[in-house]
Amino acid sequence: MKTLVAPSLLSANFLNLGSDIEMLNKSEADWYHLDIMDGTFVPNISFGIPVVKAISKIAQKPLDVHLMIVHPDRYIDAFKDAGASILSVHIETCQHLHRCLQSIKKAGMKAGIVLNPHTAISSLEDIISDADLVLIMSVNPGFGGQQFIPHSLQKIEILKEMILRKNLSTLIEVDGGIDLNNAPSVVSAGADILVAGSSIFKAENPVEMIHFLKK
Repeated sequence: MKTLVAPSLLSANFLNLGSDIEMLNKSEADWYHLDIMDGTFVPNISFGIPVVKAISKIAQKPLDVHLMIVHPDRYIDAFKDAGASILSVHIETCQHLHRCLQSIKKAGMKAGIVLNPHTAISSLEDIISDADLVLIMSVNPGFGGQQFIPHSLQKIEILKEMILRKNLSTLIEVDGGIDLNNAPSVVSAGADILVAGSSIFKAENPVEMIHFLKK
């Protein structure tokens, strides 16, 4: 499959969010990536359900919602109602991950599992078949603009091997410090979806940057 690009709205201009979304609508972006932070699981607070709902009214592409929150299972239906197409939860916050993934699918969304940089790929061995995608964090979650952690490439390769060994169609998404310098290596390692924030929204021409990332 072709590489998908999901611009992270955490790096967008929140004083002009509507214009940024309209720009993405006209670009080659495939998904919109929305980071939901609660200030508890990660040391930052971003935005919540009302903002997701507002974005969904003008977004013309799927909303890829990443929950960096505790007790994500409490909000599954709320994010579905707000317009989420893909909902990803951290393996580190879900005490009953299988049940959470099944609830996401039952609500009509694609279900994703997120791994922090310190979490081993082996922790997915007994659950990956229940996920539509796995999101590998290539920075510590919480803030945009961080540097890509090089060890993430090895994790992507190990994850790809697991997916092939189990004959699954699970997608690999990578988020954190993605730019034109490391994107080719990330894709070569096995990534299907690139999440990029600062490298897109701080570019002179964000539409052109999305085009280059896809290539």
